[in-house]
Amino acid sequence: MGDRDFGHDSEVLRHLAEDVRAAREMGIELCIVIGGGNIVRGSTLAAAGVERTSADYMGMLGTVINALAIQSVIEKTGTHTRVMSAIPMSAVCEPYIRRRALRHLEKGRVVIFAAGTGNPFFTTDTAAALRAAEMNCDGLFKGTQVDGVYSSDPMRDPQAVRYDRLTYLEVLSKDLRVMDASAIALARESRIPIIVFSVREPGSFPRVLRGEAPHTVIEEAEA
Repeated sequence: MGDRDFGHDSEVLRHLAEDVRAAREMGIELCIVIGGGNIVRGSTLAAAGVERTSADYMGMLGTVINALAIQSVIEKTGTHTRVMSAIPMSAVCEPYIRRRALRHLEKGRVVIFAAGTGNPFFTTDTAAALRAAEMNCDGLFKGTQVDGVYSSDPMRDPQAVRYDRLTYLEVLSKDLRVMDASAIALARESRIPIIVFSVREPGSFPRVLRGEAPHTVIEEAEA
């Protein structure tokens, strides 16, 4: 949503699509797991009195809206995509089937995973870690508002320090909250490094892929 309070910023969508195109031109097989906080957050609705399970499903539907939006803009760059939803809705996208998703990747398509895990009480972070494991991904890139993991919120604390590298256990023990504990645990079990970077600047994703932009790597400690 960029600097808006709600919905979609056309410039943000455009620069994300261009970053995806650039990554594909580098030969990267790419899956995208997208959230829905710009439309609705299940946790916020639950706090407002909506029954938690219903609130979480509403949040998942928000991710489908975002997936369709980013799909449309990505395809305008000439990059082929498929949206696959953990909640079946065949009129607008494909149901998530692991072998079919792998086949799409083999054909050079970008696969956009929507509706989280399809289950309430699980965050988009956990969905990203789960899909990364299922797709045998080499890395999980988490795009945020800041260029890595900091010791505290850099928006509020000018003394916050950015980490270049962390272990999964350090993230948990320091309570850094870059992703929820279940996502960190799943990435650790699957030995998938997590790379945290900022998506605010156009071109940041391909620069991170080339090691040219600031980021934080979270992985297992060296033996």
